[in-house]
Amino acid sequence: MVEKENFRHIVRIAGKDLNGNLPINRALTKIKGIGIRMAKNIAIIFEKETQVRFDSKMGEMPEEFDKKLEEIVLSPGKHGVPPYQLNKQKEFSTGEDKHLVMNDLDFNKRNELQRLNEIKSYRGLRLSWGLTVRGQRTKSTHRGKGGTVGVLKKDNKK
Repeated sequence: MVEKENFRHIVRIAGKDLNGNLPINRALTKIKGIGIRMAKNIAIIFEKETQVRFDSKMGEMPEEFDKKLEEIVLSPGKHGVPPYQLNKQKEFSTGEDKHLVMNDLDFNKRNELQRLNEIKSYRGLRLSWGLTVRGQRTKSTHRGKGGTVGVLKKDNKK
């Protein structure tokens, strides 16, 4: 396999090291908060703005376009992605449409669960108890949610 001089095996976008051998649209799915469809939308927008094909390898992309791709990943709504494809629509505190990735996504989820639990909502309480929230049956399913308590194996008794 002949390698190009400028080929990069690892490309860092949005605080995540991405595989340079994958196409741009597939490599973006490794970022937490970006699925297959969103990755393809971001890659197509990136292609329109920089003329780099969306299915070209991530490692072949010139380094000066890294910032542009990161900007599109962190704020896709400003670059033409429709609001219904963002993962945080009409956020509770600000009312804005956002797309959160990586640590921001984890932090926001933790705050949302904490807020639901503090106001003692049904959903917040069920989530804190580890039970189902959306009306699923619990008599026969969702039994493997934790370890058994107070049961010893025969070998441990001896």
